[in-house]
Amino acid sequence: MSDKESTVRSALLTYFPMLIAVLSLLTAIFNGYLNNKFVGIIQSNLGRAEYMRTCKEIIDAYFQVKFKTALIRPGSEADGQSPPQVDAANAVNHFAALGTYLANLRDDPKRERYTELSRTLEKIVADAPRTQAAQREKLFEPADQLFAEMNDDCVKSAKATP
Repeated sequence: MSDKESTVRSALLTYFPMLIAVLSLLTAIFNGYLNNKFVGIIQSNLGRAEYMRTCKEIIDAYFQVKFKTALIRPGSEADGQSPPQVDAANAVNHFAALGTYLANLRDDPKRERYTELSRTLEKIVADAPRTQAAQREKLFEPADQLFAEMNDDCVKSAKATP
């Protein structure tokens, strides 16, 4: 073997394992980067899915409030102790709890609207015994507008790409 071949062989034996080690290190770094991105995607999808599930629940809760308020007889006990009034108040509390959860995931103006909607529903349920059944739809007009805004927020979140 010549000196040149010996030098090349010695260089290959020294640098080739280093090249393999550097390539392995680069592969590990890239793999870590991909794993980090994957975890971020999963976390955002889980948060979005939880938000959408809660949107579904709050929509149901809103219509439960409307239904249970419709069951309150005009002229019934004004102190809120009749079973339909208790059910309607309970539905409002359930709605408010879900609204608070959703509001905590949003900015301050949206939080205020969720709070305003909950308070509007509380007032509607309190006023229901003093309101004729035919006039109850008018009671819900401001709440329906606030609810439509809240529902639009849910729709925008559903359409948003992660």
